[in-house]
Amino acid sequence: MAFGIKRAELVAWKTAVQQGKIAFLTHYWLDDRFPGCKTVTKAGCADLEKLIDWGRQYGLKKEWIDMRDDYPHFDLFGETERRILHNEGLIHQLNRFNQ
Repeated sequence: MAFGIKRAELVAWKTAVQQGKIAFLTHYWLDDRFPGCKTVTKAGCADLEKLIDWGRQYGLKKEWIDMRDDYPHFDLFGETERRILHNEGLIHQLNRFNQ
């Protein structure tokens, strides 16, 4: 279940993804499969080759891309989420959720 974001943030993320940009959207997320994780960041891009290349630098495998809904993305959580957001200069997205 996702919560903690505004519709405008979601629309902006979807627009950036569709334009072939690497876009990030962080929100609260609860899933019993991932205990201890309270947020997830979706790192998306409609240009699959660009997304694969971007993910490779962080050790992400192309098989991990979520292809639902015309918005291909990696789901980042835990230490991987924190490391990548820090490296991308976007740690404020995670800090916003006290993570």
